[in-house]
Amino acid sequence: MNGLEPDLDAVADRLSAERPIPRAGFRAELRSQLIDASHRRPAPPQRLRTLITAYALSGATLLAVVAAGVAGVGPLAG
Repeated sequence: MNGLEPDLDAVADRLSAERPIPRAGFRAELRSQLIDASHRRPAPPQRLRTLITAYALSGATLLAVVAAGVAGVGPLAG
């Protein structure tokens, strides 16, 4: 052991006894940002159809490679 355990125990005891609380200004700003964010609707990506098509094609390509490997043909045949 390297002697860090007593130090960590002291830190754990201190954190248990003294709960750190952010200052009031920070809490108020965070609250207002969270409330504002909850009222806004997230905008979809500009090229949503392109992304969906790209993901679908890459998934289909991976499935084809795996199927070829299972059939004994292709780069994964062994």
